[in-house]
Amino acid sequence: MPVRDWVAAGQPTKLAGFDVTLVWVVIALMGLGLLMVYSASIALPDNPKFSKYQPMHFFIRQSLYIAAGLIAALITVQVPISSWERWAPWLFVASLVLLVAVLIPGVGKVVNGARRWVPLGLMNFQPSELAKLAIAMYAASYMVRKMDVKENFVQAVWPMIVSLGVIGVLLLAEPDMGAFMVIAAIAMGILFLGGVNGRMFFLVVAVLVGAFVLMITFSEFRRERIFAYLNPWDEKYAQGKAYQLTHSLIAFGRGEWFGQGLGSSVEKLHYLPEAHTDFLLAVIGEELGFVGVAVVILAFFWLSRRLFHIGRQAVALDRVFAGLYAQGIGIWMAGQGFINMGVNLGALPTKGLTLPLLSFGGSAILMNCVALAIVVRIDLENRQLMRGGRA
Repeated sequence: MPVRDWVAAGQPTKLAGFDVTLVWVVIALMGLGLLMVYSASIALPDNPKFSKYQPMHFFIRQSLYIAAGLIAALITVQVPISSWERWAPWLFVASLVLLVAVLIPGVGKVVNGARRWVPLGLMNFQPSELAKLAIAMYAASYMVRKMDVKENFVQAVWPMIVSLGVIGVLLLAEPDMGAFMVIAAIAMGILFLGGVNGRMFFLVVAVLVGAFVLMITFSEFRRERIFAYLNPWDEKYAQGKAYQLTHSLIAFGRGEWFGQGLGSSVEKLHYLPEAHTDFLLAVIGEELGFVGVAVVILAFFWLSRRLFHIGRQAVALDRVFAGLYAQGIGIWMAGQGFINMGVNLGALPTKGLTLPLLSFGGSAILMNCVALAIVVRIDLENRQLMRGGRA
């Protein structure tokens, strides 16, 4: 049987010749994240809110999350891409069911006024993280199925927009506008890369932008965030909506070129809220300086570029689903990373989005590892096909 047919049939592919650099970059980012989560959270038990926790609590939990993510990745990489393509619609449905379940009183857990988590004992699972993986897979599968009618708006685009709208309504009910922005970017990016008519694409983008503007206009809470972002040092906002942003900027300012030294952050000492999650980059900036932040940015740039390269390679081998999915994960990592970094640096309004692979969070680390493991599998199958082609 030709190698192309052998891979398509879902036969086991030897885990040889995989992208070692990609794997090590991901592990290095998680390792840096673990170190910085420990540094950012070590003083939290001094806060009455976290008085029941030990100084090593978040370090131990993050270590367990990373271990679980790596085990899940090792299992995931064994599954052929053809199987993921078959499961894509069902995975999307499962994510919708969980997004509905999290809104049910008694099922979803409320933290800081947001109902985003389903308690699972050892960890609180966040369905929106699964939804990011599911939308990338579903959109790639959808474009393959609609390839013959992609010039027709009603047949090619409208059903996908409806699906995106349903996810948007569920996420905004939590509320989690940041996750919706990332999911919308993944879906729209895959539609564009899949070859949807340019005019249709920009029309849909305009509708989405208009929807975001209306949401901000009719939400006093979101309007206040925008005003605080535009003038964070105003007395009205500095101790309110812009409190996190101002202390994040102070942290970066203290870091200068080479930082204050590992463990020497002052802002993490109960000045900067959520320092181990949403604002971990600010702690990196304060302790490791411009150099440390630049290394993180370059690592994300390289990672996103590599994911897009693997996707283009798959498309060139006539594996459209695999290629679009890999590029969708590239959009996820680049888009969410860009938003988180922009928020930390004051370039974007404050949003509750973590930094992929680095910030504290069990479901985020788990889904990041699974998503990237599928891309590694795509690369393995690409290499298998190319070896068979040369032979």
